[in-house]
Amino acid sequence: MIDPAQIASHPAPGRSCGPCTLCCKVFDVPAVESVAGTWCRHAVSGRGCGIHAERPDHCRAFHCLWMTEHWLGPEWKPDRAKMVLTLDPVTRFLNVQVDPGQAGAWRRAPYYAQLKRWAVASLAQKRHVIVFVNKNATVVLPDRDVALGVFEPGDRLVARERMTAAGPVIDVEKVRAAA
Repeated sequence: MIDPAQIASHPAPGRSCGPCTLCCKVFDVPAVESVAGTWCRHAVSGRGCGIHAERPDHCRAFHCLWMTEHWLGPEWKPDRAKMVLTLDPVTRFLNVQVDPGQAGAWRRAPYYAQLKRWAVASLAQKRHVIVFVNKNATVVLPDRDVALGVFEPGDRLVARERMTAAGPVIDVEKVRAAA
């Protein structure tokens, strides 16, 4: 799973978090003892971060894709979409961290159709779209969705292409981190 502290990014012109604090719910932030799936104790509903000036570097360095990519429309702002989009800095996989209180948000229009289009476009670069609800991962493939279960730190996604009578098909599986 992505570590927001590993992402160095800058907001696109005209973008700001405003009252959106969904990242404060969907990611682990050890520096403030915040656990994914529950609101950070410093998040102030409708206002933002209650310790914004003193927030940890982990939070300070993070910007979701809606903040950094001007081409993402207003429907993708996390507090509206109920999901936070990020790119894994190593694999370049598109990670979709869904609000567990709205676990099915990624399957609604217009989001699901767009996730499928991104899945198709990503295959040529051997990249994938992975939806997380807390630590439960589902890979969105062009022809189906594959539930992988809980993704722990160090786990990785392995994809293989196989030929069928109808053409190539991608199979994916989770490989556990070495114990």
